[in-house]
Amino acid sequence: MTDATIRLTEQGIVIARRLWSGQRVWLATAAILALVWGLDPSQGQESLSFVFANLLQTAPYLLLSIGLAAYAGATGADNLIARAFTGAPVVMILVAAAFGGLSPFCSCGVIPLIAALLAMGVPLSAVMAFWLASPVIDPSMFALTAGVLGFEFAIAKTLAAIGLGLFGGYVTLILTRSGAFADPLREGVGNGGCGASGIRNPKPPVWAFWRDEARRTKFGREALKTSLFLFKWLSLAFVLESLMIAFVPAEWVAQAVGGEGFVSIMIATLVGVPAYLNGYAALPLVSGLVDQGMAPGAGLAFLVAGGVTSLPAAIAVWALARRAVFALYIAFALTGSMAAGLLFQLWLA
Repeated sequence: MTDATIRLTEQGIVIARRLWSGQRVWLATAAILALVWGLDPSQGQESLSFVFANLLQTAPYLLLSIGLAAYAGATGADNLIARAFTGAPVVMILVAAAFGGLSPFCSCGVIPLIAALLAMGVPLSAVMAFWLASPVIDPSMFALTAGVLGFEFAIAKTLAAIGLGLFGGYVTLILTRSGAFADPLREGVGNGGCGASGIRNPKPPVWAFWRDEARRTKFGREALKTSLFLFKWLSLAFVLESLMIAFVPAEWVAQAVGGEGFVSIMIATLVGVPAYLNGYAALPLVSGLVDQGMAPGAGLAFLVAGGVTSLPAAIAVWALARRAVFALYIAFALTGSMAAGLLFQLWLA
């Protein structure tokens, strides 16, 4: 084999690896759908419909988030955002947790904002606080929770969301100060959390970016890149979620998390992480279980743990962050949800 042939072969391998690295999520999603469709055509059609319906439902939040992220990058306003997060970390974590618990963004809608903040060098502690609190509650979820489970339960869930964000944020701050998680993002997602050039060399933003061709191009490029990233990972998340709903009956969940006491809270937390229903669909299930004697603390633990680790939220963390950050995220979900359930149960006692 000649040297030229060897070089061409090596280049072909490199190109193939790059293509596989960039398309493997699409291929995995297509393979799962093809397998399901081959084994059960009706379920395959149902899963595909589920994906499209959920993408359509989250589209307003996604478009808003994508637009804000692209606008911030095109105008240079991301420098201001990043600099706003360079103040006292203790205060930033508090603000991030409170905003995450009260913001109208779903777990999918905050993904581009989280990615942009981390890429700009915003401390992981503040981002973690926002990331943990955001999927648990929002204004519409608060209203529905109050209607189904009562105002007291809705307040407890809101406090649990903010408390979980504070807990995760401050623990992450301690860990990062000891030298951990210096570069939280995966390769290719951003330049990590070590500090971006926008913070080191800030320039005044150009709000009317559309007057500059280069900035218009950057806006379109960033919007397209973020849209493809979100669509790729959310499609996989919704496919998996549709299969979970189809093959993990609510009755199984009800049997697993029923009962009272500390054990029921622990089981509800553990079950809530991998086998969570849609946030809105879970409310009547928990209401029925509480009416049948389930400890309210267990119900709260189930809702909080499931909200943080719902498939779209968890896969978003997996797609953006390194595995150590993902493991920390799951650990916070488990410990924080269990603590919230125990405190709520003790408060009611």
